[in-house]
Amino acid sequence: MKKVGIVMGSDSDLPVVKKAVDMLNMLEIPYEVHIYSAHRTPVQAADFAKNARDNGFGAIIAAAGMAAHLAGAIAANTTLPVIGIPCKGPSFDGMDALLSTVQMPTGIPVATVAVNGAANAAILCAQIIAVEDSSLAKRLEDMRCSDAMKVLEKDADIYKKLEDLNK
Repeated sequence: MKKVGIVMGSDSDLPVVKKAVDMLNMLEIPYEVHIYSAHRTPVQAADFAKNARDNGFGAIIAAAGMAAHLAGAIAANTTLPVIGIPCKGPSFDGMDALLSTVQMPTGIPVATVAVNGAANAAILCAQIIAVEDSSLAKRLEDMRCSDAMKVLEKDADIYKKLEDLNK
């Protein structure tokens, strides 16, 4: 099975990235996590991206806040799918990171999930890898069914909760 590369610009992004790690663990997808900065360690970030395919990766998640150029810097150096996670920073409630991640020039795409949307980044990587991995595709389908059942259980319980609130 292909691995997922997770790159974050700073260890301050770890609380967000942890949700991607948890999802990859749940789906039994191997991964590696690294800290590379688009600005402070551009050579190392580029080297990781350039060698990712040969090193067994099938997709890369890049998480960064503030000057969130990491996903674009990674995507510029690989033809693997790159999923950007814009992270909330101390200013602009993550809007700056979102705009930095989503505004990519033609030819260098970055799929972008919601601000702090690490779980969805991991699921998107899983869906990409599952194109050629039927057992992973089955795990994704099972997860979707389980999620649907949880919603239907809540639907069945809603009137009881409303009755309890009105007492």
